[in-house]
Amino acid sequence: MIGEYNSQREGIILKEYGRNVQKLVNYIRTIPDKDKRTQMATTLIELIKQLAPVAKEAQENPQRMWDDLYIMANFDLDVNNPFTTPDRSILQKRPRKMEYPQSEVRYKHYGKNIERLVQEALKKEDPQEREEATIYLGKLMKTFYSNWNKETLDDSVIVKDIALLSKGKLTLNLEKVREDNLFEKLYREKKKLRPEGGGGENRENRNRGNRPFNKNRHHRRRDR
Repeated sequence: MIGEYNSQREGIILKEYGRNVQKLVNYIRTIPDKDKRTQMATTLIELIKQLAPVAKEAQENPQRMWDDLYIMANFDLDVNNPFTTPDRSILQKRPRKMEYPQSEVRYKHYGKNIERLVQEALKKEDPQEREEATIYLGKLMKTFYSNWNKETLDDSVIVKDIALLSKGKLTLNLEKVREDNLFEKLYREKKKLRPEGGGGENRENRNRGNRPFNKNRHHRRRDR
């Protein structure tokens, strides 16, 4: 028996679901009883969820899978659809145009998110939390810069840039930054904070939080 070539077969309307699903849709259309058709269509959708990779994205929007079922049936499918029955016009519907951000980035080597984090840091009223947020900004800026440049960014430049971005409202003592190495890159800090003997000091450092912009964070320093 000579094999059947794909060029001789009926075309697949939605190729991401495969030929077998298309055949099952065609079969469901031939079932005379509407309740039986509905039952088979529901079963097919559940089967697609398990077999078709594209269905993993569609599971968050179940209506999309029913719409695809109608598309594969060439909109000639009479079943009890749990959603609004789609119209052919959805095939000509164009996706919404993606709008690009219009605002300019002052320092492109840091990125737009740094400017947003500066605004979040300015919202902090507690002086200690604001200082911690400013230090974390410096760590991020040094890390982001080193990802795109081989040169090492001097801490004085970061302190100056933070002040410029915050219009002078976020400031740090440069000598303290250099002495305590406050702008150490984030990936180096993670290695440093790994517990060696399970001591309380390392756990305390971890619990202090490397993300001072967490809205749910309530940090209190213990008196020693």
